[in-house]
Order: sequence, then structure tokens, then C-alpha cells
Amino acid sequence: MKTQNNRNIIFNNFAAALLGKRQTHSCTSTLKTEAIDYLKELIDFLFPHFSNKIYYSQEDVLAKLQLLERNLISLLKNLNSHFSEEASSIAKEFTAQIPVIHDRLWADAEAIYQGDPAAESVDEVILAYPGFMAISIYRIAHELYKLNLPIIPRILTEHAHEKTGIDIHPGAKIGSPFFIDHGTGIVIGETTEIGKNVKIYQGVTLGALSVDKSLSQTKRHPTIQDDVIIYSQAVILGGNTVIGEKSIIGGNAWITQSIPANSIVYNKSEVRVRSNQNFEDTIEFII
Repeated sequence: MKTQNNRNIIFNNFAAALLGKRQTHSCTSTLKTEAIDYLKELIDFLFPHFSNKIYYSQEDVLAKLQLLERNLISLLKNLNSHFSEEASSIAKEFTAQIPVIHDRLWADAEAIYQGDPAAESVDEVILAYPGFMAISIYRIAHELYKLNLPIIPRILTEHAHEKTGIDIHPGAKIGSPFFIDHGTGIVIGETTEIGKNVKIYQGVTLGALSVDKSLSQTKRHPTIQDDVIIYSQAVILGGNTVIGEKSIIGGNAWITQSIPANSIVYNKSEVRVRSNQNFEDTIEFII
């Protein structure tokens, strides 16, 4: 009997706690799906490469902009009651930035095409390059982040992370044009600042020296100035770390202090080659 009473107490406490969380943290079950659907709708609008829709006149384009604004209002109302009141003004502000997003993304695509000898056209960049996809989604999410929207910006950039292996926090500030080459494994933290004409290769981390929660409102991630190239697997950490303009950061470099402009930073390693006939140590392994 005592065991049954304890069980009932535990379940009653659990039910009360769960009910409280469902009331406090409520949002519609379709929020994630609808956020990604809206993202795809906007990308289809910005790039004819992904869309079967043909716009025959400026009126058609303007009508689509109005539809995108209405669809964003519907999406925002899925968050919670607080954003139901602000949804219209937020959607209007975001929609006003769509032409700016468009111009920046086409500049990004052109920069990738011009900077990659393997790229045969801007169309190839837009359709096939994971780096460009990640940048596109980031730029959309960043504008929503600037409007202090919760959850949705991160849903979008985590969708990009899942699709491309590139993790860009929507709060990062990234100039245009921006070039990600290959891209897999890149991590760009929330308070990172990146200037114009920056090129980053796969595996680069722009991170924080400390992940203490008390530092959440401080600048924790580095600043990368204009015209910097960062090669693969370089790690640059810290909110006070500034990489000066026109610097080149070599692969596998580990940087936690500022680098002057026009610097070349590289990690020196030694590679030795000898005949296996004269090599005394036995290497045995099984995979």
C-alpha cells in the first residue's frame, strides 16, 4: 500500500511539472517543419534555379513578396501568444530586408565563382556548392535573429548544418562577399565578426576560449577583418582575438591572440621519409 501511495505521489508531481512545462514552453508541433518550408519558399523566390515558378512581370514579384510577408506572419504566430501581437510588424521589417539579402547572396555566389578555379559558372555555385547553401540560409536566419526572434533562426541554421556540415550561428556578423570553400566541419560562433572578401576552408573553427554560461552576453568569438584567408583545420579562439586584414592563416594553426594585418601564420611540422627496408621499428595494426 505504501509503495502504491509513493507511486501515486511521484506520478502526480510529474503530471503537475509536465503540465507546467507544456503551458510555459508551448509552440505548435509543426513549427520546425513550417520554418523550413518558409525557408525553402524564400530561397525558391530568390533563386530561379530551385523553382518551377515563373514570374512574368514586376507585379508578379511584388505579389510574391506580399505572400511571403503573410506566410511569415502565420509562421510567427506558431511561436507563442507574445509574437501573435508583434508578428505583423516583424514580418514587415524582415520583408523589407529581402532585397538586401538577395544582393548580398548574389555577390557571395559571384565571389565563389571568381575565387574557385573548379567552378564553371555562378549557376553551378548556387545549385551545387554546400558552402553557398550554408551562407544563404545564414543570411536569412541572421535577419530574423536581428529582430530578436527566438528559436526560428536557430532552426534554420541547424537545418543548414544538417544538410552541409557547416555550423554558422545566426548571430554571427558576416560581411559580403563571403567565400566558404568545401566547408565540411566549419564552425562559426555567435559573436564572431567577419569582414568582406574573407575566404574560409573546411574544418575551420571560429570559437570561444570559454563556454561559461555567465559569458553569454559578452563577445566570446574572434573578429576576422577584410580580405583574410583561413586554410583548413585552423582554430581561432577568443572574443579579443582579431585577425588583421589581408592576413593568411595556414592549415592546422591554433590562434588565441591577435594577428597584425598582412601577416602569414603557419604551423610548422616535420615530415621525414626513409626507406621501409631500413626502418627498424615494426608497425603492426589491424583495421
